[in-house]
Amino acid sequence: VRIVESGGGVVQAGGSLRLSCATSGFTFGDYTIGWFRQAPGKEREAVSCLSNRDGIRYYADSVKGRFTISRENAKNTVYLQMNSLKPEDTAVYFCAAKPRTHGAGPGYDWWGQGTPVTVSS
Repeated sequence: VRIVESGGGVVQAGGSLRLSCATSGFTFGDYTIGWFRQAPGKEREAVSCLSNRDGIRYYADSVKGRFTISRENAKNTVYLQMNSLKPEDTAVYFCAAKPRTHGAGPGYDWWGQGTPVTVSS
């Protein structure tokens, strides 16, 4: 199993970034892919999840209306489009996969290494 995040960087407040989560080694269509983030000194939190089985999406309240999760089945890749970024979005963003169930709950056994996002004010 391989999960590789990319697309992080430094952006000014109000700007946009698109993160990519490229996966391999498992049946993409049977899994839920989640984006999580961890800011310095804080616990990891779920940002957004997409069930490839039924298309159900989850968004944390803090990102609703600003972030959009999508997928490209041909590339086994999930994207996180982040608009109207705020300094409080600064964190390392991780991608993870879990089978069958949807949402941000337990079961994410496979994780990427993360990509850092810094939003300057």
